Amino acid sequence: MLNRKQIWALLALTLMWGVNWPMMKLSLQETTPLMFRASTMLLGASWLFFYVARKGERMKPTPSEWAAIGLLALPNVLGWHTLSIFGVQELASGRAAILGFTMPIFTVLLGAAFFGERITPRVRLAVACAGMAIGLLLWHEVARLSGRPAGIAWMLSAALCWALGTLLFRRSKLTLAPLVITVWMLLLGSVVVAALAFALEPLPQPQKFSMAMWISLAYGVVINYGFAQLIWFGMARSLPPATSAMSIMAIPLVGTLSATVIVGEMPHWQDWLAMGFVMAAIASVLWPVRRVTPLAAQ
Repeated sequence: MLNRKQIWALLALTLMWGVNWPMMKLSLQETTPLMFRASTMLLGASWLFFYVARKGERMKPTPSEWAAIGLLALPNVLGWHTLSIFGVQELASGRAAILGFTMPIFTVLLGAAFFGERITPRVRLAVACAGMAIGLLLWHEVARLSGRPAGIAWMLSAALCWALGTLLFRRSKLTLAPLVITVWMLLLGSVVVAALAFALEPLPQPQKFSMAMWISLAYGVVINYGFAQLIWFGMARSLPPATSAMSIMAIPLVGTLSATVIVGEMPHWQDWLAMGFVMAAIASVLWPVRRVTPLAAQ
């Protein structure tokens, strides 16, 4: 049973990460995707680094841990964070959030394919629901004159990277705290993304940024890469894994609803139905199994 503090933490995290999707879309109206990712990731991870260090965590990896952290950063940062921002650029932000949160289903499928984890009836139901959601959104994108089916490919690739990164993270043998590892992954990843941004994109013109743009950038730095990370890892310590993981179920809903206010996106019926399928898929994978206690011998 969750206490009041944990309930408020879950609500705060759901709102923070849900609203982040349309905030990203808002930023992309005035800046390029790689530069946006690099700047918010670098600044957010930097202040998070100093905050965690002041809490007394060991921050310096051992020489043998650097390579492992770099390897983990490939799918977790360069994969998820880079591919997803291209998906947000191409798609409505609520639609991108729905597709992005197919990641728990990919986690289970990759675990079964490469790590010997068992495929259960729940997983089969999750795959069917996720397939229906993807089919609905792909159908609508292809049917529209200005549809962007490539955005669906970006988001599904990002979700696949997140799933692979999660599986590798679970099996890593690092001695640092998970939050410290995440901070280092973000810092290393932001340097690579910044290099790509300077090489491939035009230089930004901050003097032309609107107030809305500065607010969205600050949101990415302080909230998405800051407070939300602290809440998530705090929950991971205090809640069962299934309970903390299930908190992500409402994030696509919050993203879709908040997008109507922040960027003026109006969801279609395919979005609502796809969202229902994705939430059902996540629930079927993550909902705790009810164990029956055998009766005591008479």
